[in-house]
Amino acid sequence: MKTLALILSLFISGIIANAQDTKGITLKVTIENVLSDEGYILAALHTQDTFMQGPGIQNFKHEAKTGSISFVFLDVKPGTYAISSLHDTNENQRMDFQDSGMPKENYAMSGNEMIMGPPTFQDVKFEVNDEDFELKLHF
Repeated sequence: MKTLALILSLFISGIIANAQDTKGITLKVTIENVLSDEGYILAALHTQDTFMQGPGIQNFKHEAKTGSISFVFLDVKPGTYAISSLHDTNENQRMDFQDSGMPKENYAMSGNEMIMGPPTFQDVKFEVNDEDFELKLHF
């Protein structure tokens, strides 16, 4: 009887451990219309808590190249997210603005909506379920 109880508890422990090891999906992002090779392309995957507050939960940085650039965010768990991206031409790690408040550098957000004023999480959010997928953003 003790052996059966031990086997049963090990089996249940194994099921619980495997349930906690659930892998997230791979999210491929392609940014189109990069206009120059200057600086870097910066991108971040955000939750509602991190959006427009600083670094995302996963971040990407790569030398800019004219045309398009693709990258992946790995092990993204199911939930609601947003992506922000910036062509940081002067390599200062932030968005620069004109005196009028308009951005000086190209940027894109998930949703690809043309929004007047700063975007909100509600404007650019998307859902991650249990299948890998791809998003295209356009500068």
